[in-house]
Amino acid sequence: MAITKRSALALAGLLLAAVPTPALAEGRTPTDSPDRAALGAAIATRPGDPAAGVVARVTVDGRTWRGTAGDPVSGQPVAPNAAFRIGSINKTFVAAVLLQLAAEQRIDLDGTVQQYLPGTLPKDFKPITVRQLLDHTSGLPQAVEGPDVKDHDHDALIALRFDIETLDQVVQRTLHPKGKPPAGPVFDPGTEQQYNNFNYRLAGRIIEQVTGHSIKQEVTTRILKPLHLRHTEVTEGRPAMPEPHLAGYFANNADIPTDVSEQGGNSESMVSTPADLDRFLRALLDGELLPPQQLHDLLTLPRDAAAQPVPYRDAGSCQFGPDKGKACYSAGLMAIPLQDGTVVWGKTGHDLGYSGGFFTTPDLSKRLVYSVGTTDDTSAPALRLAFTVFGPFAR
Repeated sequence: MAITKRSALALAGLLLAAVPTPALAEGRTPTDSPDRAALGAAIATRPGDPAAGVVARVTVDGRTWRGTAGDPVSGQPVAPNAAFRIGSINKTFVAAVLLQLAAEQRIDLDGTVQQYLPGTLPKDFKPITVRQLLDHTSGLPQAVEGPDVKDHDHDALIALRFDIETLDQVVQRTLHPKGKPPAGPVFDPGTEQQYNNFNYRLAGRIIEQVTGHSIKQEVTTRILKPLHLRHTEVTEGRPAMPEPHLAGYFANNADIPTDVSEQGGNSESMVSTPADLDRFLRALLDGELLPPQQLHDLLTLPRDAAAQPVPYRDAGSCQFGPDKGKACYSAGLMAIPLQDGTVVWGKTGHDLGYSGGFFTTPDLSKRLVYSVGTTDDTSAPALRLAFTVFGPFAR
């Protein structure tokens, strides 16, 4: 079940804010090995934190720390290999499949949605390339997906969380909303960037159209099996969670945390573990999954004719570093500049009851994978953990 764009961007914005953790405030800097005490303190529950457990994995120069914070709602410990719903981290898997298809010359990244999915977009849309879907410069309207409930009616959202949507249903609801005029373009393709789930719903449809297989089949065959990611799955709406798993909570109308671990979703929804996501991230950036040209495409931000990153449309993301207000999303990842000039690559992800992410330095020497069992936008443990691992982010 997809969480709103607001939730995803809110966490990204907080993750990038230059707010020091206590360790950094005392003048300490990230070390060349995992500081187990500091990492444990970062994820430990503090007053004001959302009521949720945490699972995390940090690797520094080949040495790995695995940490958890117990579930304060159930009172149960969290296993270090607990599975969780990864939300929009699935976009990185979808992007990897499309980039592999591009390497096989079965898809042209500069080919258009109109070419691969004829008749899907209304005629008033200008040509939109596959590349523009992947780097969020399509100008498409925001995705309309998930249960159709009134704002702040958490009880209804919890009750309807088992609903399953096909990609075609998301396309229909977005482009032809019930009782409203057909949706039109937001901006000309390639001129701006705006994070949008709809881009990846269409990217998924293109994969299905070109290969004749489901997203589950392609992700499993191309990524999960070769990398032996035995604890990662495209769930296709299957609500049950594997054991052990991190419980995800969402507050009902009475503000009582409710276990929403079991839920539906769409054809791209996925479950994984810290170890599996770390393995995927390493394989993605070290060239194990992608040839050099496609790896370059993965790590390229969209630019204008003057070779400058295109403007980011909203104030909710990409508000950091020397290119503040400019594009920070590539084809499946986001770029985050640190104060020391290093750029960290990764992705955040949200599902109902879950807030997670994975990030790495370009040389893979420092890597972080985490999930917090809450939809709370602040995700304070993740914020503290990121600073402990990578140090201050650029303002």
